[in-house]
Amino acid sequence: MLHLARRAQMLSLSGLLLAGCASAPPPAYRSETFAAESPFVTWSTRDPDAACEVGKRALLSQGYQVDASNTTRIRGEKFFLPKTDYGMTLHITLVCLPSNVGTAIYANALQTRYELKSAATSAGVGVAGIGSISLPWTADKEALVKVGEETISDPDFYKRLFGLIDSLQGT
Repeated sequence: MLHLARRAQMLSLSGLLLAGCASAPPPAYRSETFAAESPFVTWSTRDPDAACEVGKRALLSQGYQVDASNTTRIRGEKFFLPKTDYGMTLHITLVCLPSNVGTAIYANALQTRYELKSAATSAGVGVAGIGSISLPWTADKEALVKVGEETISDPDFYKRLFGLIDSLQGT
């Protein structure tokens, strides 16, 4: 009888665990389409080094901090503060690879969101021979905490980026 009660407990616990998993969103890989048409690429008749140089100039012209230690892989970063307690960074990576028409310029943008969070702390003093004493002073410590990150997949964003790169290719 005890064995049946334990088995019933295990089954109900398993059911609760499965119910908790059912509320999670579906895995991201299931919606990944791997479509032949992609907003993440554009083409240039320049060689890869020259095409990425234009991409670097495009990012610099928009206020991005650029790391161009590799001539065919450019990384740009820009910080935003839309509210006093909310920040964002936008990271853009450009990779320029040879293709049959010159160069394929691939872009990927990642947006990271931060929120200002505060944590209360209290002060304590330890005195040898007497012990420790907690003092009623409190202090709030605030810090920007990462709350989310996502790859930008909006085709209009990449159209604007590639449009700027195209406009600079003639200069």
